[in-house]
Parts: sequence; C-alpha cells; structure tokens
Amino acid sequence: MVTTTFRKIVSPCWKPSVEDDCENSSRGQDSSGRADGLWWYKDSGQHVNGEFSMAVIQANNTLEDHSQLESGPLSLLDSGPRGTFVGIYDGHGGPEASKFINTRLFDNIKAIHVAEFASENQGISPDVISQAFLATEEEFLSVVKKQWLSNPQIASVGSCCLVGIVCSGLLYIANAGDSRAVLGRVENDMKEVKAVQLSSEHNANLESVREEMRSLHPDDPHIVVLKHNVWRVKGIIQVSRSLGDAYLKKAEFNKAPLLSKFRLPETFHKPILKAEPSILVQKLYPQDQFLIFASDGLWEHLSNQEAVDIVNNCSRNGTARKLIKAALQEAAKKREMRYSDLKKVDRGVRRHFHDDITVIVLFLDSYLISRSSSRGPMLSIRGGGGISADDST
Repeated sequence: MVTTTFRKIVSPCWKPSVEDDCENSSRGQDSSGRADGLWWYKDSGQHVNGEFSMAVIQANNTLEDHSQLESGPLSLLDSGPRGTFVGIYDGHGGPEASKFINTRLFDNIKAIHVAEFASENQGISPDVISQAFLATEEEFLSVVKKQWLSNPQIASVGSCCLVGIVCSGLLYIANAGDSRAVLGRVENDMKEVKAVQLSSEHNANLESVREEMRSLHPDDPHIVVLKHNVWRVKGIIQVSRSLGDAYLKKAEFNKAPLLSKFRLPETFHKPILKAEPSILVQKLYPQDQFLIFASDGLWEHLSNQEAVDIVNNCSRNGTARKLIKAALQEAAKKREMRYSDLKKVDRGVRRHFHDDITVIVLFLDSYLISRSSSRGPMLSIRGGGGISADDST
C-alpha cells in the first residue's frame, strides 16, 4: 500500500484508473501504433525478418524516450542492402537530442552507405554505423551552437543511443550509453531459451567503464566521482558515452549562460564524453529466437533472463507491453504499493517510481533471414507518437 506521506505527495497527480494496460492487446490500433494515456504501443507487425512488438510508457513530464523501427532499404541505392533497423534513444535533460536522433540517424546510415559503397553492392558495415553516429552528433552540436544564446539549456541535453540491424543473415548491435539489447537463444536439448546480453553499456557504475575513463583522462583525478553512492562522470552524469551533452563535449558550451550546476570549475581540452558506439557483429542462427531492445528503465526492474522468459512464455501479440507491465509491477512492489495504484499516478510524479521505458521486441524467422531480403514488408514507425507532451508546450 502507498504510505500516507507519499500519498500526500502524489495526490495532486492521482488520476482515475483506466482499463488494464496489457490484457486488451488488440483494441483499435492502426498501422502507426496507438496512444492511450501515458502508453504508446504497436502490439504486432511484420518486418523483413519476422514479427515485432513495440511499446512506450511515459514517466517524465515530457517523454524523453524516442525510438524507431525501419523495415526495407538500408541504403539510398536501389541495389543496396535491405533488412530491419531498430533504434532506442533514451534522452536525458530533455527530449531534444533523442527526438533529433530519431529523425537523422537512420537517414545518415543510408546516405553514408551510398558514399562508402556507391560503386559496389555491399552490405552494412560497422564503419558506416559508427560514421552515422558521429555525423548525427555533429549535426546536433551544430543545432546547439545556433541556439546557444537563446536556449543555452540545450547544451545540457543528450541521449543514449542503441541500434540494432538485421541484414543478410548478420546482426549488428551499436550502443552509446546504457540501453541494452538481449537475445533469446535456444541453447540445449531441453529447448530452454537463454538470455544473451549483446550490448556493451557505458555507465560509470561499472568498474570497467571507470577504468576506461581514467585511462582516457589520466590527468584528471576527478573524472569519475562517487556521489550519494552513485558513480558519476565529473560528479554529474552516469553515462560515459552519449550523443549530445555538448557541455561535456566542447568547453565553449561549459560556461554562462548555462546553468551553474552543469558548469565545471576547470576548463577541458578534449571531450569528456564520447559519441562513438561499441559495435558487435555476429551471424544469426536458427536457434536465435528473438531480440529485446530496451531503454535502461526496463532493466532497472527486470533481469535479462526474466525478460526473455516473459517473451518466450507469452503470445507474441503485445509482448513489448507485457515486458513494460512486468517492470511496472516490480517498480510498484519496491515502493510497497499496488500496481493498480501506480497506474493512477500521472507523469512527472511517475518519475519517482520509474523512468520512461521503451521496448522493441524483434522475433526472428530463420527462413526469412536466410533467404534474400530483396522482398518483404516496407515499414517506418516511430515509437511514442501521440503521447501527450508537457502541458506548457
């Protein structure tokens, strides 16, 4: 049950309960998904390599998560590769960076592929993905520069960026930040589906990340600081890689009129945070059943194996929403309240219980993956469309 003290805090934002979020998976949605209160979802659909499910739940006053799924051409060339692209963009400090990435990153991948391989029919390469991350970063930093005097807070806005691409029998995972991609794979004669984490996370709470930061900044004894039992880069931010966060990339933005809480006491001569992604490339096999892509809001409450078990043991329709519901149930339990009460808490105050959460589940059809991807459903869908923004906007 909710404590009396906490009920006083949330009562101004308490709202009537709506019908259960995940048991009614098929109600009136269209090809672009459906917004329903703080939810957005596309319970089922087809991509070039199988089926998919997407869902978003808002917790912040303004939704800071953005996401997309693209099925079809991965290049501007007619002869270029085809496949499935997934992007999870977990914003912080505001929605501007994640929204920008949602409009530019995939287009940059297609354009850079043409520039790199215009004379040959070649698939996606890790270099193309990495270049697209950096090109998108530079474009956003240009926006920051243009808006610096009129809107200095945009220099403190950034986004984690997780990308998955299925193309020509290969899986590409690129990550900058702490979103996560997990594979569900049949691993033994018992046909058990095991969780395999595919993405490398960049969060200062990991010792390996702290060691990386210290090696990159050997002359800065305060590059990572333990603050209120949480490790943070420069005592400010948990992630060590992101797109945006201009105030920790270029010293020209780490000064007034930026808010003092973001300004460092000393100048710096090279970016403190990196935008380069960690990239994994591996072949897909028939035992690879599905992929779960999610912002860290999901993984705060569910383990990799718990998430895989939910996907494996439920029907495919509405799977992404079922994962988010399980995370919300855990969030409610941690605060000693009922899930039915958590559903009544409106955005903004919701952030005391959980973060914005975005989930995309890709089911993998080995027959479709093994054959040519020249045919198949073409689709472009953006997660979160239609969820109400902050009332002040």
